[in-house]
Amino acid sequence: MKKKEGLGASVTNLFSRTMKVKDAAKEISFSIDEGATVGFLGPNGAGKTTTLKMLSGIMHPSGGGAKVLGFVPWERKKAFRMQISIVMGQRSQLWPDLPALESFDLNREIYEIPRADFRRTLDELVSLFGIEDQLKVQVRRLSLGERMKMEIIAALLHRPKVLFLDEPTIGLDLISQKSIRDLLKTLSSSFGTTVMLTSHYLSDIEDLCERIILINRGSVVYDGLLDRVNAELGNLKTVRLTLSSPVSDSALSSFAGFSGSEGDQVLFRVAREDVRTISRSILDELPVIDFTVEDTPLEEGIERLYRGEACDAR
Repeated sequence: MKKKEGLGASVTNLFSRTMKVKDAAKEISFSIDEGATVGFLGPNGAGKTTTLKMLSGIMHPSGGGAKVLGFVPWERKKAFRMQISIVMGQRSQLWPDLPALESFDLNREIYEIPRADFRRTLDELVSLFGIEDQLKVQVRRLSLGERMKMEIIAALLHRPKVLFLDEPTIGLDLISQKSIRDLLKTLSSSFGTTVMLTSHYLSDIEDLCERIILINRGSVVYDGLLDRVNAELGNLKTVRLTLSSPVSDSALSSFAGFSGSEGDQVLFRVAREDVRTISRSILDELPVIDFTVEDTPLEEGIERLYRGEACDAR
């Protein structure tokens, strides 16, 4: 709903409201090979979580179509639901006042897992995750890292063919993030599960994914290998300056590769082969007191892709 400002508008809105329609996902098309782990990235509001909810059958789209494992997800057929799972870092599927083990047993009933298969899979996952001592502890008493491990175990008990992970490391400390990533890498090789992962932490993507799909404003802006992005960034250098006196942005923009300035700090993004020529010009004409040349971080490459400035869209 779009609400107008002011007291009079507030009264009017009680009787007549104007609705604004926003397409969360409108031009998204891709396929994923069995057993692959793919990073699904985009800025806040780009449509990542909405897309995962549609692919897992939680949401019904207003148009378009999709198939996962040969099923239309939002038809929610039992055979489909028995082969997929979704973990959302900000939502829990476990009962907070019960030990995780009791929630696991409930999942066994829901997914109709034979007891022998349930015990074998649970033992395998508990050993892999190293959480045997926490199985009988109330979920609310677990650390965030321990709780996320339990969430992933609950999602894998029925051995799904496809696992959707929405921000699985959000809110975790660096050690717990790495622990979850290491476990997910092992899972991919041990279970052969196809994983679609969203994360705001690029370390998750770099560690786990060979391929990334980037969306912005509901559309795909890049679908390809992460190495390709890194390769392009390898040819792009960041020249960082500290100036002894202010220089206007209009004057700085006359130099090729000017990216921005803040106070006495100035950034340029230049091709590797142009670094020497541009650096000489900068040092000759600007009041530089400090000068460094750095590799361009992956975060910058991702931002450039969002703006359509790096790599072809496909």
